[in-house]
Amino acid sequence: MKNKNVVEVNYHQTGKSTNTNELGMREMQARVYQHRNSKYILVKAPPASGKSRALMFVALDKLANQGVKKVIVAVPERSIGSSFKDTDLVKYGFYEDWKINSKYDLTTNGGSESKVKRLKEFLRADDGRILICTHATLRFAYQEIEDDSEFDNVMIAIDEFHHVSSDDSSVLGDALRNIMHNSEAHVLAMTGSYFRGDSAPILSPMDEQQFDKVAYTYYEQLDGYQYLKSFGIDYKFYQGRYTDALDEALDTSKKTIIHIPSVNSSESTKDKYDEVDRIFDAIGDVDHQDTKTGVYYIKNKDGKMLKVADLVNEDGREKIAEYLRTLNGSEDLDIIVALNMAKEGFDWPWAEQALTIGYRRSLTEIVQIIGRVTRDSSNKNHAQFTNMIEQPDANDGEVQYAVNQILKAITVSLLMEQVLAPEIHLKRRKHKDQKPTGETDILIKGLKEPSTKRVQSIIENDLPDLKAAILQDESVKKGIMANVNAEVMNKELVPKVVMTRYPDLSNDEIEQVSQYAIADTILRHAKVETTQDDKGNSNQFLRMADKFINVDQLDINLIESINPFQRAYDVMSQDIDSNTLRIIERSIDAHKYDFTDDELVQLYKNAKAFVIENGRHPSKESNNEEEVRMAYALAKIEELRVRRSQANG
Repeated sequence: MKNKNVVEVNYHQTGKSTNTNELGMREMQARVYQHRNSKYILVKAPPASGKSRALMFVALDKLANQGVKKVIVAVPERSIGSSFKDTDLVKYGFYEDWKINSKYDLTTNGGSESKVKRLKEFLRADDGRILICTHATLRFAYQEIEDDSEFDNVMIAIDEFHHVSSDDSSVLGDALRNIMHNSEAHVLAMTGSYFRGDSAPILSPMDEQQFDKVAYTYYEQLDGYQYLKSFGIDYKFYQGRYTDALDEALDTSKKTIIHIPSVNSSESTKDKYDEVDRIFDAIGDVDHQDTKTGVYYIKNKDGKMLKVADLVNEDGREKIAEYLRTLNGSEDLDIIVALNMAKEGFDWPWAEQALTIGYRRSLTEIVQIIGRVTRDSSNKNHAQFTNMIEQPDANDGEVQYAVNQILKAITVSLLMEQVLAPEIHLKRRKHKDQKPTGETDILIKGLKEPSTKRVQSIIENDLPDLKAAILQDESVKKGIMANVNAEVMNKELVPKVVMTRYPDLSNDEIEQVSQYAIADTILRHAKVETTQDDKGNSNQFLRMADKFINVDQLDINLIESINPFQRAYDVMSQDIDSNTLRIIERSIDAHKYDFTDDELVQLYKNAKAFVIENGRHPSKESNNEEEVRMAYALAKIEELRVRRSQANG
């Protein structure tokens, strides 16, 4: 079953990201190691890029050569602690192996109080250099440590850093801030997400500027694989129960992870055990369950016997989880059905397809799910993320909620397309004959140059996060659903998000950042086409929306005439009927102005007179403000009428 994807990215299988150098380091690890002398390091790199081993190389160097006496590695949950178990490094070229005194592996079974005590002892003891613990253990221990100077000459490494927040409710975020300010500790933070917790930033701008940042992109990672050739994102829309529509989305010939919806979501049937039974029925006929491993054997419609793991049912979960930890090859498992498991830190490199039911509110969660299938493995050349989303019904009073869920899902795919696309660097074209200095440079006439280091830093380091903030902004989402014109999106809605996110920027700086965010978004979506003229000269063109532009003639005014999120509306409008779209637009229009009851009465009278005089209804596209107000007042009145009708049955 070949998907026609909303996002489809192809890679070159160069092998570059998985090859190792003379020290046994892969490309990303070597890039991090170059910054080993930095006191604070922030690593952004995809799942499976080798962040755990990158930490080992840096930590061992700090212990051997930089005066660091102790290393504390903090992971979000105990199961991820195994990523930092004893590792042979010498036989691959490094000068020392990674060894943990089992006494200081605090991710094993045991009570939290004893682990907090063990961590405090570790800081003062002589019998261990490296300790592994959970974020919670580090947090509780910090609360009992009276003097931050106890972290002098200690390296704190925080894995899955997006779990930490700088807001007041994050004890670990507060602890990290105090340790940085009041001790001589070194910090290495690692995250596989390009989105900082989706809400509060992890670090304050002032603290974040102290970190040396090492970014390794999804494109670099996947383009450098040996086997994986392409990656796709697709959506399947359904009405009724999702379990009745699984045949349209589930390909049992692929190694698949199925994530069912939260019981609190609208997509859930509220009976997760029944959902698992129905998924099993969609896969095929259950033959038997292995009592030793917990694996179900199900014969699919093609007669193939599949091995299926159920991580939803609590009964027997430990048994099947233990089996998953011992997988040795692709033949050991075919399908996993899960609710909240098999996401972050879960390693099943043979997985080809992630089928996720229902919208996931966290961008980070989606990145983690996608990371489960974007591992390089000889059994696959394509990885697929498919999201089943409830199709709104125009007769349903919750139509706007349903469409809003669809829009959120689609905007996530656009963000992922940005992350998965090749890197580009935007530069101002200063004269007609100017040529790009780098392979990824794109020259744009009229593009404002960054006027301050602050703007330069945002452009170089924060664009993925900024794009996530833009697409999660309520005004932007409503603008996409209403298909607002490019001028409103690019001159009003996007700059407003930039101003909110970076309140310290001047108006000129806000305009500069907005330009780069908009141009970067549009150009990453653009399709490159090459033509030859009569003389055999090659010319490159970019297809952007409905425009076909010579690369040498790119102009910022032209770029800003394009709505960067038009594709989200196009995708949505293809899968949602016109009647539903009209209801959505009317609902958005109804909330554009806040009218009093008296104003609605008067504007309704004025609108009736307008129709008699002009032979048409007032238009919200008019240049006359009063006509626009009449149009929106009519939309508000219609919404009130529909609500009253629904309330009366």
